[in-house]
Amino acid sequence: MIRNISLVGAGNLATQLGKALKQAGLHINQVYSRTQSSAQTLATVLDCRYTIDLAQLEETDLIIVSVKDDALEQVLDQLRHHAWVVHTAGSVPMKLLASYVGEYGVFYPLQTFSKKRDVDFTSIPICLEASTATFYDELHKLAGRLSETVRSINSEERKVLHLAAVFTCNFVNHFYHLGDSLLEERGMDFELLQPLILETALKVKDLKPSDAQTGPAVRFDETIINKHLQLLADKPELQKIYSFVSESIYKTKNSN
Repeated sequence: MIRNISLVGAGNLATQLGKALKQAGLHINQVYSRTQSSAQTLATVLDCRYTIDLAQLEETDLIIVSVKDDALEQVLDQLRHHAWVVHTAGSVPMKLLASYVGEYGVFYPLQTFSKKRDVDFTSIPICLEASTATFYDELHKLAGRLSETVRSINSEERKVLHLAAVFTCNFVNHFYHLGDSLLEERGMDFELLQPLILETALKVKDLKPSDAQTGPAVRFDETIINKHLQLLADKPELQKIYSFVSESIYKTKNSN
């Protein structure tokens, strides 16, 4: 049974996952980060030891690796003597771990994380994959202590899930930024858009996104579209984005 866990990485995901694990009654044994300040900060939050040397990582029930994708293999190379190791990456196949550690898997919470904003893990889907049925069962028990939604998702499925998440989270948030910037230029507050943002998000709990789509692009209202493009005359990059997305909305809506 997994009771003691060490975290490799001290970024956004590791911070919030560590807090959730601790709150669920798990013991965080150690935190590793390349920088002492990051390791020490998270270790203080989790009331555990920290190290900046992977060779000093002690044996524990499970090591959760949450580092940048391009640093993963370098980290794994220093974890060869550990038994149970998982990574949390959306686009990295599980088999990458095969040549480095004993039993291995993926523990992928599907959510956007920030260090300073706590989240409710009970509503976050946790996607699992494991090298053996026994290890999967242990990961499932662990995930079940955090979340009400635990899914078996293989590496190919997870790649598509991560891609979909980039569209629905990262790209959408960038559009929030663009809208905020337009309002800020005219001395208006982003709070004016927040009820609209919330209703748009809530609608897709009851409707398919294609059925929830509204706005001038759906009906290709050229009068409004051209007025918007004129407002963006001094922002050619935003004009391109506006035109491309409007065309995509129209084509998608009229292909259904």
